[in-house]
Amino acid sequence: MAHLVRIGTRRSKLAMTQSGMMQRAIGHALGVADADLAEAVPLVEIVTTGDRVQDRRLMEIGGKALFTKEIEEALADGRVDVAVHSMKDVPAEQPPGLCIAAVPPREDARDAFVSETFASFAELPMGARLGTASLRRQAQALALRPDLTIEMLRGNVDTRLRKLAEGEFDAILLAVSGLNRLGFESVIRERLSPDDFLPAPGQGALALQTRVEDTGAAWVMALNDPMTALAVAAERGAMTALEGSCRTAIGAYADVAGDRLRLTTEMLAPNGSARWRRSGEMADINGPDAMAQARALGLALGAEVQAAAGDQRTLS
Repeated sequence: MAHLVRIGTRRSKLAMTQSGMMQRAIGHALGVADADLAEAVPLVEIVTTGDRVQDRRLMEIGGKALFTKEIEEALADGRVDVAVHSMKDVPAEQPPGLCIAAVPPREDARDAFVSETFASFAELPMGARLGTASLRRQAQALALRPDLTIEMLRGNVDTRLRKLAEGEFDAILLAVSGLNRLGFESVIRERLSPDDFLPAPGQGALALQTRVEDTGAAWVMALNDPMTALAVAAERGAMTALEGSCRTAIGAYADVAGDRLRLTTEMLAPNGSARWRRSGEMADINGPDAMAQARALGLALGAEVQAAAGDQRTLS
């Protein structure tokens, strides 16, 4: 059987798991039998710069685009037909000729508290060592507990859990979604409230990126979840307004209930000493311009936060 759709993916266990989920979904949409999946909808493994460099924060080596750049190049060159990304890794601006064509149903967007010793974030003792590579999680943790010692933690999920087990940290913060998809739900000691740990824009969602000319393909449309796409559009609008990158501590989360969407977004000083947050609602989520309105809401709230923060947002 000839290749129908080639999926570009990072080589990490989580990326392969997520891409495998999408491989099965795309195969189902195309009517491919499970036995033919590997040949008809192959996974093309691509090692990214973000995967190769593990000893520094992303903001020191070029930002989160380092997890997508090489895959996007393969997509633009025609070596793959779709890229599966964690949405929170996708930069605000799309490269020429590429687009986010579909957003599948979202996993749990919350952050997870993981510890060998302590049952919750509140139980951490004074000066406890908390591992994270996320500037957002660092700032949010320090906003609540300025006494904590934040230590840099990178690597795949297995590596991070091993470092925790070996005693390098008292606790670490990870995404609930990644742990759920990998079958590691049992290590989660606490699912952190978005009131305290507002998730990263797009956290828990996946992005299916294609060339612009493939946007309307039937298999693409079959994988899109309109309500997840709407929430992500609002969050990424806020991210765009806040210049969201690994150099900026920002969060954004949109909740869709009934016929309304409620978006909350925030920016923090990296040391947690200041926090600026705004919320707003969109009343009609079923109109023809809903996606544009959701993004506009994000842009507007993000601009309000940006104005409130002013020059203080880079406090260290």
